[in-house]
Amino acid sequence: MIEEISKKAPNGISRLFMLFIAQILFAFITVRGGHPAVMIAGLLISIVIFINWFGFFMVHPNEAKVLQLFGKYIGTVKEPGLRWANPFYSKQAVSLRVRNFESSRLKVNDSTGNPIEIAAVVVWKVVDTAEAIFLVDDYEDFVSIQSEAAVRNLATSYPYDAHNDNKIALRANPVEISLALKKEVQDRLSKAGVEVIEARISHLAYAAEIANAMLRRQQASAIIAARQLIVEGAVGMVEQALTHLDERNIVELDSERKAAMVSNLLVVLCSDEAAQPIVNAGSIY
Repeated sequence: MIEEISKKAPNGISRLFMLFIAQILFAFITVRGGHPAVMIAGLLISIVIFINWFGFFMVHPNEAKVLQLFGKYIGTVKEPGLRWANPFYSKQAVSLRVRNFESSRLKVNDSTGNPIEIAAVVVWKVVDTAEAIFLVDDYEDFVSIQSEAAVRNLATSYPYDAHNDNKIALRANPVEISLALKKEVQDRLSKAGVEVIEARISHLAYAAEIANAMLRRQQASAIIAARQLIVEGAVGMVEQALTHLDERNIVELDSERKAAMVSNLLVVLCSDEAAQPIVNAGSIY
């Protein structure tokens, strides 16, 4: 495993003035020197100084430069500004800024086998430049491929919608799903020196071929839930009405009349349409 090595590079401004003054001085010695040995020495030193001019490089804010010498990792410079290093070092820039990646809309089957469309947004940044450069071929391409693989695996691990309140679903539990997706992506990208800041689903829908059927299923589930609530409320109201009638001795009802009253109240309370009252002027017997 390659670990990041922090490298301190000299300030480029001071080195710039030093090289500029040395270049002028030895150029003057080379031109004005009368002895051939002095002229040759001055010329060689001028060439060395000229080569040192190629050691300057710029480090932008939230950027790092990875230094290598003939294939050997030397270190990483993160201090922003004009810097100088060995002119034979290769200097590869790595952005440390926070970046977004949005996956394409993937068509997969959820844990119940229903085809769905899903896409996700991953917010990430490089935290270890050595791993990002040397452990994977292209860390940006690695992030995109592994993030989509994590989204696919997440979609196959959970159902689109939960018919059981105790089960986590893609649509019903966005917070839990986001945490699970973040962990899934981080496990895959940790070897590339990448930290996942946030991961969340940006698109979630049933596939087109089953969308209409699933919509009717959701509508039926909503109607059943509403009916159950209405019936529970109606039964409670009927029970309360009969209790008040008994406690206040307003009217004495036998079992047959209670059954008729319960039937009428349930029809009125549970009906989708307004009930039409009928005045009974006689007796039920």
